[in-house]
Amino acid sequence: MAKRLGFEVVLGRKRFGLMVAAVLAIPMTVSGGAPAGAQSVSPESTPPAATPPAATSPGRSLDDVLSGVVRIKTFINPDARTTKNLGRDRQGSGIVIDDNGLVLTIGYLMVEAHAAELTTNDGRTVPADIVGYDHETGFGLVRAIAPLKVRPLQLGSAANLAEGEPALVVSAGGRALALPVEIASRRTFTGSWEYLIDRAIFTAPAHPAWSGAALLDRTGKLVGVGSLIVGDATGKNDKTPGNMFVPIDLLRPILGELMADGRSQATPKPWLGMSTEESDGKLTVTQVTPQGPAEAAGVVRGDVVVGVDGKSASGLADLYRKVWSRGAAGTSIPLDIRRDDGERRVDIKSMNRMDHLKLKSTF
Repeated sequence: MAKRLGFEVVLGRKRFGLMVAAVLAIPMTVSGGAPAGAQSVSPESTPPAATPPAATSPGRSLDDVLSGVVRIKTFINPDARTTKNLGRDRQGSGIVIDDNGLVLTIGYLMVEAHAAELTTNDGRTVPADIVGYDHETGFGLVRAIAPLKVRPLQLGSAANLAEGEPALVVSAGGRALALPVEIASRRTFTGSWEYLIDRAIFTAPAHPAWSGAALLDRTGKLVGVGSLIVGDATGKNDKTPGNMFVPIDLLRPILGELMADGRSQATPKPWLGMSTEESDGKLTVTQVTPQGPAEAAGVVRGDVVVGVDGKSASGLADLYRKVWSRGAAGTSIPLDIRRDDGERRVDIKSMNRMDHLKLKSTF
């Protein structure tokens, strides 16, 4: 049933109501049911500057809005260092953000790729060049080499996005993959791969095709990019499934640099090359990156991280902040660890994560 003012969908036994006039400012027809279709987990000269799209018009159709999210498939370098964890078959969603075919996605879909392919909701496939990647935010950019013939989404801000607000998650595929959600929480997210996002956006219910999906606010503007599926979206240990989105605000300070240089020019943080999981009050090393700094220093899987330079780490976020406070990439990090035979200190000569990756030569 078509409704200009609002709609409701039933997902399992939970009912969600969203005022469409407030979400996208356009009339829309919605049929009940959960979305289907989970995903699999460069130019020689400086590319043109991003052209801001026109503001959302009340006369713009729903399909017109949804067309700004496209399918992305990437082609990974044969010697890529990330294939062990991410594989070479990477597909997800990309978000068109300017009139020149610039597409924003989540970085793990395209890091160490040499080319990409974009498919619009009407089935047209367009090759794309790799533009840039940022490890700190997790954002990646590609650019279509032929017109996509879709309307780009307008960048918004997640600064004032609060718990309980309605939003819309959109992945490639059109209406079937547009899911109304609520903001479940705003809190720090820490990833085992030396990754931390302050005030990450957590939504519920969970969208099954989250990688690179667009999170739209009440005005239809882009406020986040899909990164993960999580088992505790509220952060209250109530086992509410949901998704984590990277706030779009983190893109603005680095967008020009990613377009011009393929990477941010901010001072790189020290990277150790190890994955660490927090469980039962312990920080346990679960993986050591081959040919990375931690491996060179003798860190092994199963080591328990106690702290940095005699200062204990209260959790994963605290560990990262202690490491990063030591200085820029290249700084030696005195890591305190515990192994079967007792505690010891290992000095890890950190490096820039970007320099360890097998990136396209134009980056």
